[in-house]
Amino acid sequence: ASLAVPVLDDGRVVVLRQYRFAVATRLLEFPAGTLDPGETPLSTMRRELQEEAGYRAERWDELGAMLPCPGYSDEVIHLFLARELTLLSERPPGDDDEDMEVLLMEPGELDAVLASGNEALDGKSVTAWFRARQVLGL
Repeated sequence: ASLAVPVLDDGRVVVLRQYRFAVATRLLEFPAGTLDPGETPLSTMRRELQEEAGYRAERWDELGAMLPCPGYSDEVIHLFLARELTLLSERPPGDDDEDMEVLLMEPGELDAVLASGNEALDGKSVTAWFRARQVLGL
C-alpha cells in the first residue's frame, strides 16, 4: 500500500476523517490505498490523492516504508510527503464504499488532536506524520 502526508503551501495538512466499519467509528487518516497490478507505490499514491482528497501534488518526498502488523502480515506501506498541491475537486469521487470528509488542519492542531486522544488517528498515519514532521522541520 501507499500513504501520503499532503501539505499545502501555507503549511496546512490535508487529513481525511473516514468511517471504518471494522472499528465502527471515524478515524483521522492521511490519503492511502493499495497498489493495483502494475502500479508503483508512487503512481498508486498519485491516484489515491486525487480520488480521496481531490488534490494533485508536484513534489513528492519518500518517507520510507513501514510494516503495520509484522506478527501476522507481510504488508508494506510506502510513505510519502506530498507538496506543491493543486486542488482539482472539492468533492473528490472516492470509492463507492468510502464515507469520508476532507479536512485542512494546522500542524499544531493535528499535534493537539493526537496528544488529546479525543479523536483516533490510525497507526500508519501517526508514523507518516512523525516522519513528515522531521522533513518539514516541525
